[in-house]
Amino acid sequence: MNRIFIFVIISFLFTSCSLNNESKLWNKKDKELDLNKNKKKISITNKNELKELNPFLKIDFSKIQYKNNPDENLNNYGSLKYSGSLTKKAKYNFSKLEYFNHFYFEPIFLNDGLIFFDKKGNILRFNENKKIIWKNNFYSKAEKKLSPLMSFALKDKSLIVADNISKLFSIDIITGNLIWSKKSDYPFNSQIKIYKDKFFVVNYKNVLKCFYINNGKECWKVETDESFTVSNSKYSMIIKDNILVFNNSIGDITAVNISTGLIEWQLPTQKSSIIDEAYDFNYSKLVNDGNSIYFSNNKNEFYSVDTKSGTINWTNKISSILTPIIINDYIFTVSNDGFLITIQKKNGNIIRIIDIFKNYDSKKRKELIPTGFAIGQTKLYLSNSDGNLIILELRSGKLSKIEKISRNLISRPYIHNGDLFIIQNGSVIQYD
Repeated sequence: MNRIFIFVIISFLFTSCSLNNESKLWNKKDKELDLNKNKKKISITNKNELKELNPFLKIDFSKIQYKNNPDENLNNYGSLKYSGSLTKKAKYNFSKLEYFNHFYFEPIFLNDGLIFFDKKGNILRFNENKKIIWKNNFYSKAEKKLSPLMSFALKDKSLIVADNISKLFSIDIITGNLIWSKKSDYPFNSQIKIYKDKFFVVNYKNVLKCFYINNGKECWKVETDESFTVSNSKYSMIIKDNILVFNNSIGDITAVNISTGLIEWQLPTQKSSIIDEAYDFNYSKLVNDGNSIYFSNNKNEFYSVDTKSGTINWTNKISSILTPIIINDYIFTVSNDGFLITIQKKNGNIIRIIDIFKNYDSKKRKELIPTGFAIGQTKLYLSNSDGNLIILELRSGKLSKIEKISRNLISRPYIHNGDLFIIQNGSVIQYD
């Protein structure tokens, strides 16, 4: 009799917990509602209904200020000095990478050349005449077979390197000699950011780690929720006023005090189910204008977030994994299906949408993927998976030129000291 009574009680508890919408034990409704608490919706247009809007609207660039180089710690590229002649100036050749993924195209540009890597793990420093100054490799025979993909950051004469096979090391850029080397428990999958005597990198377990530049010793780490899959995106970071903000594979945005390693605030942007779907979740870099953080993803979400508090200023329905660019009061981004979108920075209103791919037939368009863009003065340079570089007059939105760079995937355009660089598999091409 007692056994029957216990069975009835347990059955009642399980059915009431799992079927009652108001239950606090298993119900995730409250948690998901909290994600939308402070969101201000601006647009009702979703990615399947995106159409041109005010395509002939001209943007005022009379107060624009051109930058020589972007602000790397803010990922803020802005409008960079580049005249746009697109005359091929130099070609830096390297052995083709085994896995040519545009998320890992991040060379170090120097005043007299550049630094990049090849498929065998060689790190190469080129001078401005395309000649190799030094070429060094710090991988074992077994590690070379894994074709490591590297992230770089430069502090004075020290090149910091983190890769996707768990190695972390520092090189003297003058000699190419190794300064120190470490082996991590997990591979790295992020940008590297530097602040004073420290640098920061995030691994595949969504752990932010802080290291000292001079010896690679760990100073602190911050763990965030991890997913059950490996993300296809490369995590990004920004640094502003002793605060580092980074994203992870499940869409959490976390702000950390650099001095203490303590979390200042954390903003979840996705529902809890994303933990199981992280492999399909891609996003842009975080970009900061000094006051707010801007970013977007392939889930039809574009965010503006207050840097100090982590509260959401506004959201808009835009699907893009490309890094947005801020110029004065405007944000420019390109959607995953090839629309150039101009947004008012303050309130998130979309004021212009231009279909960049409208001249492609429907079959080619379905296969076409934008891989990144840069803005040189008042022109937009958009690279694509078909190897074409599309140039538009940003003021009017009119197509200026389509330049064939390669037959295959190319990186986003980089502008450095008045020149434009694009990476194809096997070479970095420099344009005057």
